[in-house]
Amino acid sequence: MSRNYDYIVIGAGSGGCAVAARLSEDRSARVLLIEAGGSNRKLEVKAPLAFAKQFHSKLDWDYWSEPEPHLNGRRIFSPRGKMLGGCSSMNAMIYIRGNRLDYDTWAANGADGWSYNDVLPYFVRAERNEHIHDQFHGKTGPLNVTRVRDVDPVSVALVDAAADALNIPENNDFNGASQDGVGQFQVTQRRGIRFSAREAYLRARRRNLTIRTNTLVHKILLDNGRATGVEVADDKGNVERITASREVILAAGAFNTPALLQHSGIGPAEHLRSVGVEPIVDLPAVGEHLMEHPLVYLTYELSNGHVGLFDAEDPRHLKNWLLHRRGKLASNVAETGGHIRSDSALAAPNFQILFAPAFFYNHGAMAWDTPAATIAMSYIAPSSRGRVRIRTSDPTRKPAVTYNMLGRDSEMEEMIDAVELARRIAASAPARGVLGAEITPGAAVQSRADIAAWIRSTVQHTYHPSCTARIGSPTDGVVDPQLRVHGVPNLRIADASVMPTIIRGNTNATAIMIGERCADFVRADLATAPVKAGRVSEVGAR
Repeated sequence: MSRNYDYIVIGAGSGGCAVAARLSEDRSARVLLIEAGGSNRKLEVKAPLAFAKQFHSKLDWDYWSEPEPHLNGRRIFSPRGKMLGGCSSMNAMIYIRGNRLDYDTWAANGADGWSYNDVLPYFVRAERNEHIHDQFHGKTGPLNVTRVRDVDPVSVALVDAAADALNIPENNDFNGASQDGVGQFQVTQRRGIRFSAREAYLRARRRNLTIRTNTLVHKILLDNGRATGVEVADDKGNVERITASREVILAAGAFNTPALLQHSGIGPAEHLRSVGVEPIVDLPAVGEHLMEHPLVYLTYELSNGHVGLFDAEDPRHLKNWLLHRRGKLASNVAETGGHIRSDSALAAPNFQILFAPAFFYNHGAMAWDTPAATIAMSYIAPSSRGRVRIRTSDPTRKPAVTYNMLGRDSEMEEMIDAVELARRIAASAPARGVLGAEITPGAAVQSRADIAAWIRSTVQHTYHPSCTARIGSPTDGVVDPQLRVHGVPNLRIADASVMPTIIRGNTNATAIMIGERCADFVRADLATAPVKAGRVSEVGAR
């Protein structure tokens, strides 16, 4: 196998698959895509309902946070996909791009070229939407976007309940003219099967794209401050060095990207010295500004004969999915939901509602012995920031992750408001037709003080870590608007870590857009024309 390529892409997740595939459209370019995990061709990946069965398995990086200072010292489980497709092979498949205001705010704060109007063409280019054909959506891109094939009646009733209780509109396209309202989510599936970034970008074969799985990158090689390649180890521990004649593109995600930069001597110099890494480029923001969406689950017994997904493991449902790709195993769990403002004076939604016809609690680790449903509230406009820092100079050891979740009193107040809004939904007439008694937090938790205590003891995240290598100046950011790492020629980043602030929505679509944009930035620097809209053809995995 060659040890020299034009481009090396680290991480075959959402952004990495996109950038590697697009760069390899130049048949003269030799592209290497490196993935620490293996194949995503597993039943628990392909069957949408089974995604939580990947947690704590070899498909999962299986992160845990440090004790959270504002959450009673709890350590938060943080699954991340360790396979081809990355987290797009593990997530709940919800396709949300965020709000127009997110991108316009990025641009207004110095991320030139990242306004909504700038990024929309890249969302369109990446997408093949089965149902919506207008100026906001693509029809010929590589990423299949559709709706869940068989939506549970409980999910439909909860949409009606939210519209009734909160006096908000129903919305059949959260990625269109307006994000506000409730309705059915769009999902990255095709014919009842998960459609990850691997399926979108790495399906066929292309001779100039090499994919190495089960290969861990130890560090980025620097020569006179310039990125020249990577040091890697295979699953047997064999270490080798591979060079890149043009660029190294880092797309390892919001935890592993800053960790790998730090192991390479790029980051806060004082901390690097403290763990035995020689600083090469003092870049204080590497690993800083970590953002996430705090999430709480309100759960309810089902009534009037509704069972939701309770019996999904019955063999007849598996047979239905295996033969027809339909039924309960094709559900992404959170089939419906929406985006709301807890205060009408807000400029954009601050909460995402997720309705699930199932008891989903603590990352699906807890079960309930009767049919149940979940109303989850994801805080999509947080302000607290955490950090990611390596613990030692050993690149095989996971970094320390601190979310600093709900670190401001105002955030807790908004979370309490969200719980009260969820209860209003559950008490409405449409919801009473499907919901019974509240399971969590339970009838005894009523005062704002009690709700706050319950939140601190149970709040999780929405699997959206971001911003740890963000676009910004060399003092408060890691990359420039063309995603070039400050002070390190030939090194770019193409994943959710470059977001200046977290978007109001699920991050997979945005990470793919970032990968698409990164490829064009690389090509622009080589004075080549951007690829036209359309499918990625003949892209292959080895």
